[in-house]
Amino acid sequence: MFGDMDMSKMTEMLKDLQGKAEEIQQQAKAVELTAKGGGGLVRVTANGAGEMIDITIDESLLGDKESLQILLMGTVNDVLKMVEDNKKSQAMGMLGGLNPFGSA
Repeated sequence: MFGDMDMSKMTEMLKDLQGKAEEIQQQAKAVELTAKGGGGLVRVTANGAGEMIDITIDESLLGDKESLQILLMGTVNDVLKMVEDNKKSQAMGMLGGLNPFGSA
């Protein structure tokens, strides 16, 4: 099944892939993604690694706990979706440069 594959090339390719993955993880921490809820009354910012780095809540929401909770949950979910989309995009970019079948 793998008789025609050069295992040293496969090992080298896997090391390359691991190095690129580590590089992407480091770059992800520098990316900031922000989602807004309630027309900007709630803003949640996360880095590309999915760590929340800022939450801003308009003072008008402080007296309405239920609305605040709903807007905050929705906005956090939105920013987490943005983080996942960003990770997928970076992974596809990383894999786009690899050719497991040799030189073209």
